[in-house]
Amino acid sequence: MADYTVLINLISNVGFPIVIAIYLLHQFERKLDTLVENIQILSQAIEKQTQQKKQ
Repeated sequence: MADYTVLINLISNVGFPIVIAIYLLHQFERKLDTLVENIQILSQAIEKQTQQKKQ
């Protein structure tokens, strides 16, 4: 219940569009972090495969 109170106070203070924009940016950041992790894993796998081919 406290979460709703904070949300309502935030909306009343800064406005609904601002709250939605902040929420969407936060979600986008989480997705980018996941994407970066997956790219690093893929890069390591490619590097490992390249090294195996050289041997």
